[in-house]
Amino acid sequence: MKKVSFAEFGGPDVLHLIDAEEPHAGPGQIRLTVRVAGVNPVDWRVREGQFRETQPIEWPAGVGLDASGVVDEVGEGVEGVEVGDHVFGRGSSTYAEYAVLSAWARMPEGLTFEEAAGYPSVVETALRILREVGVRPGQTLLVSGAAGGVGSAVLQIARERGITVIGTAGAANQDYLRGLGALATTYGEGWTERVRQLGPVDAALDLAGSGVIRELVELTGDPRKVISIADLDAPKHGVRFSGVTGSVPEALAEAAALISRGKLHIPVEKTYPLAEAAAAHIDSQAGHTRGRRVVVV
Repeated sequence: MKKVSFAEFGGPDVLHLIDAEEPHAGPGQIRLTVRVAGVNPVDWRVREGQFRETQPIEWPAGVGLDASGVVDEVGEGVEGVEVGDHVFGRGSSTYAEYAVLSAWARMPEGLTFEEAAGYPSVVETALRILREVGVRPGQTLLVSGAAGGVGSAVLQIARERGITVIGTAGAANQDYLRGLGALATTYGEGWTERVRQLGPVDAALDLAGSGVIRELVELTGDPRKVISIADLDAPKHGVRFSGVTGSVPEALAEAAALISRGKLHIPVEKTYPLAEAAAAHIDSQAGHTRGRRVVVV
């Protein structure tokens, strides 16, 4: 099978499309004929070696966590899913023609494979950081870097829970944020004053890692009310860096329910063929994404 792989840490140029042995579903797993793989910042962070101290890698390594596709193997002990089912979920080495998933859910009716691949890690992250930051209905949440995949999910889930959301993004994404129910403003010079004009902030999320932790603490008045998923230096300011995965099966179930009820929609900004995974990483790392980027197998 074809698979995107890398044999050393480095830039996008270390990614190569290779011929590899097919993986097989073990106990509690399923194998997918991958249609689409989701592109997440963690993919290129792993490729760069940012987690080499805590997550040892065996070479050559695959790329990708999220995927959508058609079940073609069911492992021992797995119930409720059959060969031929359309599912989306999380596994490993998903930039490939076949991938093994450890968590999955059936795709809601009407959802495309391209859309479905963009949800697993994004929704798990959104649900986790909303829980960790402790924001409650009636309060106001500030989301820095709100137009990407996680931000899009956070805005919609928070609004569904009765939380007011202020989102920061580039000028081109202001209408997009408003369409998701957020009070929107641009980042850049004077952004904290623009946020204050929109109202007091009870909690804040840093999704972009753009060096705004100190300002988020000032706006909330408490480093415990700020969570970052993008700035590894956040703990230096007393702010929690959230990088530990919560319950993916629960997140997928909630995502499917929200999608089915029309309460969650994350657009796909751009698709890439498997052979152009490096370009997908370059664009993801550049930021300014509206919604998701995915690799079509």
